[in-house]
Amino acid sequence: MTAASRRAVFFDRDGVLNEAIVRDGKPYSPAGLEELVIPGDAHEALRRLQDAGFVLIGATNQPDVARGIQRREIVEALNAALLDRLPLERIYVCYHDDRDGCSCRKPRPGLLLQAAEEYGIDLARSFMIGDRWRDVEAGRRAGCRTVLLVGRHSEEVPTAPEYTAKSLSDAASWVLSQAAARGGVR
Repeated sequence: MTAASRRAVFFDRDGVLNEAIVRDGKPYSPAGLEELVIPGDAHEALRRLQDAGFVLIGATNQPDVARGIQRREIVEALNAALLDRLPLERIYVCYHDDRDGCSCRKPRPGLLLQAAEEYGIDLARSFMIGDRWRDVEAGRRAGCRTVLLVGRHSEEVPTAPEYTAKSLSDAASWVLSQAAARGGVR
């Protein structure tokens, strides 16, 4: 494939690839492997996208590492478990907090831009699926089409996604329909 010719679907981690831990209406990352729950439709939804030729990549903010609340090894163990159980190519991680001013913390598009460079991804032909406004905004800033996966928590979303999905299966079906409408799924 030529440079920037591949299509990708980017996924937020907590609340999308795995269930977020919701306390007082706010989503949190699992504290460890014992709290890791993958949605029942995740594997099949991702397999359908992979079969259609999409590169599947996770992109996650993990600011609790910078805040001293979570250990990097735990984040890496959770990511390894997801990579083992789901057909993902890679999970990119931002370990910073907002005050660090990095380019990789969503809503900035740094993680997606890095993946695009490393994997030859055409961001204009790609999609970002997330459950929070930061995911939608990062996808928009990177030039991707965006999907908001609604879950058990509620958060104001200042940037409207192009599609709002009730499940990963729903999101995958929409992505595939959009890809087919733009010239085929492969």
